[in-house]
Amino acid sequence: MSVHPYQTEEYRRSLEQLQVIDFVLLELNLYLDTHPGDLQAIQQFNYYVSERMKVAHQFQEQYGPLMNFGHSYSGCPFTWATTPWPWQI
Repeated sequence: MSVHPYQTEEYRRSLEQLQVIDFVLLELNLYLDTHPGDLQAIQQFNYYVSERMKVAHQFQEQYGPLMNFGHSYSGCPFTWATTPWPWQI
């Protein structure tokens, strides 16, 4: 019996990496709401935005879309309904 790609350690590590970056971005966003002139925080925020885009692109290329409703490309057949949703992992 073969292991489904969504049950591999690599899949879970990739998804966790995205979650870590999302957490950092959320915290920086909250900080910047009250400190909008902090250049260092803005630079960190922009760095992690770029990192998230790269990591999300790699993840979606390998495993399928992370979001629906036009936020992610889909393969054929429409892959949103055929892959586990990130919150199901």
